[in-house]
Parts: sequence; C-alpha cells; structure tokens
Amino acid sequence: MENYFQLDFTPAQVGSMTNLALAHIGDGVFELLCRSYLCVRGDKTVLKLHRDTVSLVKAPAQAQFAQKLLPRLTEQELAFFRRGKNAHTHAHPKGATAKEYALATGLEALFGALYLMGQTQRLNELFTTVMEELYGL
Repeated sequence: MENYFQLDFTPAQVGSMTNLALAHIGDGVFELLCRSYLCVRGDKTVLKLHRDTVSLVKAPAQAQFAQKLLPRLTEQELAFFRRGKNAHTHAHPKGATAKEYALATGLEALFGALYLMGQTQRLNELFTTVMEELYGL
C-alpha cells in the first residue's frame, strides 16, 4: 500500500510532472505547514485559525515568503521554483498581481517537488527559517 504521507519519488519522476501539478500538491503542503504552525503557536478559535491561515496562504503572502526563501535555495530547488514561477497560468486572483501570483506558484511548485521526493526535513527547515524571519516563530 502506498504511504501518501511519506512519498519518495526520484528527481526524474518529479521532473516529468507538469509545473502546475507540482504547484497543485505544493499548495496543499504549504497550507498544511501553515495550519500546523498556527496550531502549535497557541490557543485560537477556529475562526481565528481560519482567518490566519487564509492570510498566510494567499498569493501576496506566499510571494513575500518566496522572496525571503530564494537566497537559501540550492540549484536544484531553484530549478523547481523557476518551473512553477514560469508556468503559464492564464489568470491570477483579483487580490494579487501577476508577479505575486507567479512567485506564489513557484513556491508551491518547489514545496510540491520537495514533498514528493520525501525531503520533508528540508521542507521543514526552509519553512521554519522563513517563518521565524517574517513572523518571529
């Protein structure tokens, strides 16, 4: 039986996936990390947890996160980020610029690739480092 919590794709398998497929899985990974981060930080109402999660996962916040993250990436990680950033997404949300949406999609593709390759420790390291810098974890 496949363990969907601990995948171990090869870089070639991940490389064969579309940019937007990587962003699709990475969106869920990033949201789960944000939800976990908020729950660990203390008692909040469900409404407050929801609102705080939305504020962290919207494209402008993800773009800010991506900009802080970029200097910390390896060449392979940068390649996954660029794939997502350069994906042809024909539209963007009304609350974000096209540039913010591209950066957010790059971040999601990177997180998707790392997750699929089973690099959860690296994912956690990148996420925690940037959250500390941005929000004082």
